[in-house]
Amino acid sequence: MAKLVFGMNQSLDGYVDHMEFAPSPTLFRHFIKEAEQQTGSLYGRRIYEIMRYWDDEHPEWDADRQAFAAAWRKQPKWVVSRSSASVGPNARLVDGDLAGAVRKLKAEHDGEIEVAGPVLAHSLTELGLIDEYRIYLHPVVLGHGNPYFAGPRPRLRLIAHDRIDEDVVRLVYVPA
Repeated sequence: MAKLVFGMNQSLDGYVDHMEFAPSPTLFRHFIKEAEQQTGSLYGRRIYEIMRYWDDEHPEWDADRQAFAAAWRKQPKWVVSRSSASVGPNARLVDGDLAGAVRKLKAEHDGEIEVAGPVLAHSLTELGLIDEYRIYLHPVVLGHGNPYFAGPRPRLRLIAHDRIDEDVVRLVYVPA
């Protein structure tokens, strides 16, 4: 059975915003390894549209960006959306009963399925479907934006913490 993992970069004051801070080269290589090992990714519409950037070739990319794009393109993607009519390569829409569809995904696969986007993670948290939360804590204070936890905060238990690079700590939690 697959494990649903919600992990994102977060500011010290609890916000996620891909435009405000970017991963260091060390953290980016960490994300490449994770993408290479993931069974697939479950996206909300907005974050999927942002991630579609990796579907296109960019001649200016360095080797790390090419490696991430290759890993991202290879894995299956499931997109939860009521407004999208179609999705890109190696992706399919999830519609209808979210809980049932995600339970089926977990049952049909092994390994880790990444959950991307705080709004989708909120819905899956309320349904009790997220197995692990990974917070990549950056020394940045934003003061605004989308919070990592978009709704009620679940009771969590810390199971691991490690320093990913000189400024970023990964905190790993499971539901308590």
